[in-house]
Amino acid sequence: LRVRVSEMRSGRIDGLNVTIPHKSAIVPFLDGLTEPASGVGAVNTLVCDSGRVLGDNTDVDGFLRDLESHFVLRPGEALVLGAGGAARAVAYGLARTGWDVHLANRTLSRALRAAEALSISSGRAIRAHSLDRRSLEGLIADMTLVVHATPAGGEGASESTCWPSGLPLPAEAIVYDLVYRPSETPFLHSARLAGLRTAGGLGMLVEQAALSFERWTGTPAPRSAMRAAVGMAEADPEKE
Repeated sequence: LRVRVSEMRSGRIDGLNVTIPHKSAIVPFLDGLTEPASGVGAVNTLVCDSGRVLGDNTDVDGFLRDLESHFVLRPGEALVLGAGGAARAVAYGLARTGWDVHLANRTLSRALRAAEALSISSGRAIRAHSLDRRSLEGLIADMTLVVHATPAGGEGASESTCWPSGLPLPAEAIVYDLVYRPSETPFLHSARLAGLRTAGGLGMLVEQAALSFERWTGTPAPRSAMRAAVGMAEADPEKE
């Protein structure tokens, strides 16, 4: 990581994307962070500014823009599953746009640390919970949005879902899964069978990449070509 950052400072590399497991580990080697990256505590994009290497986080707006492309939503109660870099980006973005966010993780101490830091950086209280049936069953009835932000259900993942067995999904919630391969995860499949509106993470993948491209080049990203490259149809102008 240190070598790649040094190559950016020297001008050999103009920009880089960062993915798991390096989104937080790379921070000590950088010269500064943008507001979203600082707020989330994780970086997915590196840009060079007058010899200084800055960390940015386009996951925040990438998620929000894709969510808004699918649904017309008013801020309400949101449950975010996970406490890693992607989950923190989602929670931060939702909190900054007026949502009441609940963060659930199997390791409660990790959720508590993330919620405490995000509450400070977002300026809005975020609550932490253990990701189990007992902790969530009295909570989910009020959720209007559930966002899955763990690797579960993705290609090569060791488990198909992190949703607690026997716990029904909120009856009126929209369910969004950041996993994009397969296009419909077992979690999304269950939500669709329950009659809920769903969206997968491929649109977020494209949008965060487009925002990174724009940070590097200062020009609009070719979103249509990017969507075609990953096999996505053009966004439907009629939102659900």
